[in-house]
Amino acid sequence: MRQHGIHHVTAIAGPASRNLDFYTQVLGLRLVKKTVNFDDPSTYHLYYGDAAGQPGTILTFFPWEHAAPGRLGVGETQETVFRVPQASIGFWTHRFVEKGVLHEAPEKRFGETVLSFKDPDGTRLAVVGIAGIDDAPFWNGSDIPAEAAIRGFHSVSLLVAEAAPTGAILTDVLGFKEVAREGSLVRFASGDTALGGIVDLREAGGFLKGRPGAGTVHHVAFRAASDAVQTEMVEKLARNHGIVATEPKNRDYFRAVYFREPGGLLFEIATDDPGFAVDEAADALGQALKLPAFLEKRRAEIEAVLPAIA
Repeated sequence: MRQHGIHHVTAIAGPASRNLDFYTQVLGLRLVKKTVNFDDPSTYHLYYGDAAGQPGTILTFFPWEHAAPGRLGVGETQETVFRVPQASIGFWTHRFVEKGVLHEAPEKRFGETVLSFKDPDGTRLAVVGIAGIDDAPFWNGSDIPAEAAIRGFHSVSLLVAEAAPTGAILTDVLGFKEVAREGSLVRFASGDTALGGIVDLREAGGFLKGRPGAGTVHHVAFRAASDAVQTEMVEKLARNHGIVATEPKNRDYFRAVYFREPGGLLFEIATDDPGFAVDEAADALGQALKLPAFLEKRRAEIEAVLPAIA
């Protein structure tokens, strides 16, 4: 059976050191990879995830030191949601108070308790309490107790004018199916995929369009088990929906194609292989600055420009 679901989510941030501190020290995620934006090597590309950097756990950032704030709107990701053990919502509420993290009161969505919060740039995030995931993998290199640690993605919530056109891409191309509705939310699930297996579409017709900047999501990437599966998905996208994706781009840790779905969001289809251990030992992930081969000759120049981070 093919494994679909979310591969990673990439967002825009402000100062890299602040971003690193929040995601590793406050949320307890692992810095899985420290590299640069392949298209703009003057800035980092930081990847956070679980111990192994599995697809479905990876939140990445382009941190520009002086990035202007973005504005949430139609055609953007409204919220990125992490899974935590069901009994740990109280722990996370207390932690956010202790750390001064902006957060809302817990609420119920589709019968699950969700705690929404924001990072220092205003990126909209949440944790949702899920039963039966205590034994799921997590990163144990932080001060977060094992019984509360984040276990990868639960879902993303996308803000769209109409759910149906985006839903057609999710169901026909990306391996999801509609499973529930609640108010303005339409929930899609990718079979029994545990990590990142849910996408919620929130209809908000007439709402302002988003403006890219710090605190906004750049793109959502969906999984393809192989290059062949990725090609099939791209062909179906063109054949059934008239949408042409980019040529595959080698991102060293996966191969990616990009396209705009009908609601205006930038989607990516990323291969599961070769993964994040291709150029670092599993126990040393994220420790060294890794550059793609075509930028290696510029290492000294790039390192001189990048801000110092731990």
